[in-house]
Amino acid sequence: MTLASTRRIDAHLHLWDLDSGGYAWLTPEHGALYSTFTAEQARAELDAAGVEWAILVQAEDTLRDTDYLLGVAKENPWVAAVVGWVPLDEPRAAEAALDRWGENPAFRGVRHLVHNDPRTDFLELAQVRSSLALLARRGLAFEVPDAWPAHLDQARDVARALPELTVVVDHLAKPPVGRDDFGSWHSSFDAVAALPNTVAKVSGLTLPGVPFTAEALRPAWDAALDLFGPPRLMYGGDWPISVQFGGYQRAWAVYSEWIGELSAAEQEHILWNTAVATYSLNDPMSRRKRVSKC
Repeated sequence: MTLASTRRIDAHLHLWDLDSGGYAWLTPEHGALYSTFTAEQARAELDAAGVEWAILVQAEDTLRDTDYLLGVAKENPWVAAVVGWVPLDEPRAAEAALDRWGENPAFRGVRHLVHNDPRTDFLELAQVRSSLALLARRGLAFEVPDAWPAHLDQARDVARALPELTVVVDHLAKPPVGRDDFGSWHSSFDAVAALPNTVAKVSGLTLPGVPFTAEALRPAWDAALDLFGPPRLMYGGDWPISVQFGGYQRAWAVYSEWIGELSAAEQEHILWNTAVATYSLNDPMSRRKRVSKC
């Protein structure tokens, strides 16, 4: 098969502005990443790949970052949704933030950088579970980044405890391709996939010591396809993180090679349907028309 002529959403794209401060994790040691990445730059990359819409995902655990992304969404109709941040360990503050953004149709999910949080039991905290229940009641998705090895089993426990909450596993949980613990990852990933309220992103597969090629990373793709299936997988370019590994077009080439092997209907799940269902999106084209009139 080849890539079908289907609607396409990139379900995992970042933007950040170093002049506004923040991003404690981002330092000059990150090389090309230590720069501002704008909506205009992102739009050019999406156009080159034939991707029409994108979902912006937070890159910093602050309310400021979420405000910034929602501002970008207001001015750019190609932004289908925003996955932001709220202080999940403070339920009252989390609820206040959700109330603040609740009327914004672009705000469709929450993520916390669990892999950067010193509390390895973050997802097990009672306060966090209480806030996650708020997300479930409001129909918002919850994303877990870089889950392997510390947080994949915790993500499973969250999904099991809150069956009304959609739990999104970013980057296939960063599978340890080519390492001795690949089997352990597979077992944990299987347990997450067994729960019907979970989905996974085919994104961010930039792994230490593994060439960023479709051939080298195929074990991760094969496992995801087998365990989740196309209706519960979605594509994410993970730009500008991908700049370190050849850029957006290189990432698109890797993922689209796999996706192009599927039937047209399966491709549409990964490139469109799963994201629309996960984030309860209205037709992005309708949003484009509304924004253009503002």
